[in-house]
Amino acid sequence: MIQVLCAAKHLKVYKLKIEVNTMASNKLARTNDDIQFVLSKLLREVKDPRVQQGMISVTRVETTGDLRYSKVWLSVMGMQDEKEFKRGLKSASGWLRKELGSAMKLRYTPELVFEIDHSIEYGAHISAVINSLDIDHSEDDAENTDGRE
Repeated sequence: MIQVLCAAKHLKVYKLKIEVNTMASNKLARTNDDIQFVLSKLLREVKDPRVQQGMISVTRVETTGDLRYSKVWLSVMGMQDEKEFKRGLKSASGWLRKELGSAMKLRYTPELVFEIDHSIEYGAHISAVINSLDIDHSEDDAENTDGRE
């Protein structure tokens, strides 16, 4: 009988841990969204010409649970030199971190680690390839005019 009570007590503790982890992950997701929003505004204000190479989009942010590090994925349309872009980001990361800390009320301002996300650029390339295909649309139009929709 004592083992059953201990097992039931253990399950309650386990359920409590699951709820706490869910609440922590929701807060972390909100923090990631806030960091993404603030950085998207701050990146427009960076004066370094190495960073201002094209249209910059913050596609994703992942922050560690202790809020010490944030991995930031950036997509840049029209980037000329990726190495110079990363060097410019690294030199501006101190200012970005300071401004992020003043904009957000966090116990720790995370150190920013930047990664380049090529997915939007790749999607635009695939879209251009599809649009450049020579497709005869007259057959499709003839099928739609038969009275069927």
